[in-house]
Amino acid sequence: MDERTRLRLDVSYDGTDFSGWAAQPTRRTVAGVLVATLDLVLGAGTVTGLTVAGRTDAGVHATGQVCHLDLPAAVWAEHRERLLRRLARLLPGDVRVRAMTEVPADFDARFSATFRRYEYRVTDAPWGAEPLRRRDTLAWPRALDPAALNVAAAGLVGEHDFAAYCRRKENATTVREVTRLDWRRDPDGILVATVQADAFCQAMVRSLVGAMLTAGDGRRPVGWPAGLLARRERSSEVTVAPAHGLTLVAVGYPADPADYADRADRTRRLRLPVES
Repeated sequence: MDERTRLRLDVSYDGTDFSGWAAQPTRRTVAGVLVATLDLVLGAGTVTGLTVAGRTDAGVHATGQVCHLDLPAAVWAEHRERLLRRLARLLPGDVRVRAMTEVPADFDARFSATFRRYEYRVTDAPWGAEPLRRRDTLAWPRALDPAALNVAAAGLVGEHDFAAYCRRKENATTVREVTRLDWRRDPDGILVATVQADAFCQAMVRSLVGAMLTAGDGRRPVGWPAGLLARRERSSEVTVAPAHGLTLVAVGYPADPADYADRADRTRRLRLPVES
């Protein structure tokens, strides 16, 4: 068998016109476009094992997505100096590979990750979202109180069973550790939620945002989002915030590459499957 090289790819995309990350036969997806372009450059089937840190849903964006793939070492040696620029010429404008880095064979973009960090952008301006930011910013029809949003957020930090906020999957735990959840208002008036956890179950981030927004505009008490953590089934009272306000901004990994395998093994034992 040919010797193979594992590469880490740092990827950004505008999710508006994608049906999410995961390849689907009849839909345009980030993985599908990426593989098709790599096949065009390197030959069909040359790339194997494409694995992503977080399988974002349709309409969700990324500035800090990470994936890995394997290809023959000889092919990488031949193309390494110009592959990034060739991809830049051939990929559509709504997806970019910003870096390609050789990594140890035990690096796993999904299971070696120590955290995923998302941001959700909301404007409560009476005129709505600025035209140039309408694809990544939710226009909220009511005034929002940043202080109330942060009180609501504080009750959701820590390790909890987030069943009320997750689309449950068979044999998958809904226990997650949220290590950061806060809101800021930027100088342009945009409210930005930063949400970081070891991992997220499907629709969790947008469900958390949806619950907090109803506390931020005064329709729910600030303690209501945290109160839902006592439930063991998804809450029908939680409205999932629209996808277009959400962006995956960072994925963390152990500082020492020697720890990649250990982190991956511990994650697999703790939680299968993981959805982001």
